[in-house]
Amino acid sequence: MHPAPPSELSELIEAYSQTGQAVLDLGLTCRDDEFDLPTQCPGWTVKDQISHVIGVEGALNGAPAPDVTVGDKPWVNNEFGQFMETHVEARRAVPGPDVVQEWAQLFPERVAMYHQLLADPEQELNTPLGQLDPASMLGTRVIDVWCHEQDIRHALNRIGNLDSPGAALFTLRVLEALPKRVAKAGLPIGTTVIIETTGPVQARTGVRVVEQDGKPFGEELFSGDSLPDGEGDGATTTIRLTTEELTRRGAGRVAVDDLRFQVDGDEDTALQVLEALVITP
Repeated sequence: MHPAPPSELSELIEAYSQTGQAVLDLGLTCRDDEFDLPTQCPGWTVKDQISHVIGVEGALNGAPAPDVTVGDKPWVNNEFGQFMETHVEARRAVPGPDVVQEWAQLFPERVAMYHQLLADPEQELNTPLGQLDPASMLGTRVIDVWCHEQDIRHALNRIGNLDSPGAALFTLRVLEALPKRVAKAGLPIGTTVIIETTGPVQARTGVRVVEQDGKPFGEELFSGDSLPDGEGDGATTTIRLTTEELTRRGAGRVAVDDLRFQVDGDEDTALQVLEALVITP
């Protein structure tokens, strides 16, 4: 993959700082009416996206849960979604610029806290997702904040930051999930699927559907430029997308019918894989 995704804790801190600053910069340059623009994340506006980032980082910073009632919302369908929505609901009556200023105050505190983790990178941290080591927790935060940064960018029509460490890490997470997604896509045993991202983040990976314990299993084939010898003889479908299209689909923000991609091989296979590609809750 090029550029290589961050993996060391120091690299992940830099990636977090970069995408967090991007969210702040976007918020600071929003006109008042732009805060109310809808985003590709169901039910959330530009301001709601910033509220969500603040809410999660605030919770990790020790802030108490907001004392608000979420109510019935069609985009909230589980307990985790209820937890996430409380932070957004608590700020719905707050003017957009005030929400941005809240992030401007919290963001440097979070960067400083993440730098403190370098002293003990093997410690276990309590998070809403359970106990995680610092690198795992921070990697999760990078892809979440970067994903919501992209939600904001699309709503504002300010596309960018697609060659960033956050973009590379999100791309990696989507491609790492491909074996399980392909296995669940209902494809015939022996089918081979290759996904190529054409840029700005460039990557290529392949999966073959095999039978394991009587069930379809996605077997990762390679992470380079070609299939191993003898692996290209079956039904092979190659899907090519840009970084933007892959990550928007991986985030579940764009329906397959609205996706731009190229296919070499079976179109129906490609559609089944892309339908199964979403990695977000």
